[in-house]
Amino acid sequence: MKNLFEQPKNSLWGQVDYCDTLYTGVFLVSTEGHGGVMVAKEMQEILSPAARKHGERNNGFLCFEEDTAESIVLRELLDKKLWDIPDRIKDKAVFEENINNILREYHPDYWRSRENGRNKAPEKTAPAQDER
Repeated sequence: MKNLFEQPKNSLWGQVDYCDTLYTGVFLVSTEGHGGVMVAKEMQEILSPAARKHGERNNGFLCFEEDTAESIVLRELLDKKLWDIPDRIKDKAVFEENINNILREYHPDYWRSRENGRNKAPEKTAPAQDER
């Protein structure tokens, strides 16, 4: 088993020039010409099934390219409160809305799945019985 803290050196897009850890086993990488988010195999369960189907498997990682697919991972991490938008981003609301716009335009099936999951009524649980 690889070390989840070990940043990848190679990616689907080539040799990694820069890597930032977003969450344990979740890395934002860039290469000479491209980049994206790489999620270690051991951490893929933090993503919803709808999100996982948009990743491309490569060398033990699920990869989401930077143009549109990485927004899926960023949205999931934000929704689950596993990642905060970095302070270097001055207008966090605009950044988050850009993520949402990309998802609505390029990954509408994922967006619908996310919205359907968020709009479901909470499951009812049986009321606690009085102990007498």
